[in-house]
Amino acid sequence: MDLQDKVIVITGGAQGLGFCMAKAMVEAGAKVALVDLNDIRLKHAQSELESMGGTARIYKANVAKEAEVEQLFDDVARDFGALHGLINNAGVLRDGLMVKAKDGKVTAKMSLEHWQTVIDVNLTGVFLCGREASAKMIELGCEGVIVNISSVSREGNMGQTNYSAAKAGVASMTVVWSKELARHGIRCMGIAPGFVMTEMVASMKPEALDVMAGMIPLRRLGAPEEIAHTARFIFENDYLTGKIIETDGGIRL
Repeated sequence: MDLQDKVIVITGGAQGLGFCMAKAMVEAGAKVALVDLNDIRLKHAQSELESMGGTARIYKANVAKEAEVEQLFDDVARDFGALHGLINNAGVLRDGLMVKAKDGKVTAKMSLEHWQTVIDVNLTGVFLCGREASAKMIELGCEGVIVNISSVSREGNMGQTNYSAAKAGVASMTVVWSKELARHGIRCMGIAPGFVMTEMVASMKPEALDVMAGMIPLRRLGAPEEIAHTARFIFENDYLTGKIIETDGGIRL
């Protein structure tokens, strides 16, 4: 796909990986629709992208709410008149052991609330956005690309029962959608990042970062720009569909 003037929706697009991918899309000539819940970050992201000469519109929506997602894609279709891509990036963390015990006594359990919050955003949100994006692409007669952000944690990462389950589901949906949507000219791919130096990760203690880096064969955390480069590569290579690209420095949990 030639990204010039293509319309790409990016969830969680006002910060972190999402914003980095938005910049990559704009640099390639795409028009972006940024989706997030933080008004201030949305406006700042829009301003920065416009300063680059790009076209960016902002939308406040909770991807876990069906009505809000339906309205979001109606608004994008109305504002741009087309839809060519979606990067399903929005996500949350609620890490913790499923059961924590000491000396045979259970001291804590992962709450249903923490389980459900992660599943609602990281799995159901991806489903809702993927469903509405593909429906709009078909209705508007646009060939398109859906990129789902999974994670190396989909293989099962200690302390992330909820997150690992959600990201494994995202990877599976990616394969299913690639089979179902190909007939409509829609490709679907996934990216499974490893540990990436986002704002949240950068705020960790230096010794914790050193431990993380030591687990990675390349001996460093990934840069957000490297994930963004993978996303652009997926959009621009028309023979990619139904796969998960592991951009993880070789780590195996």
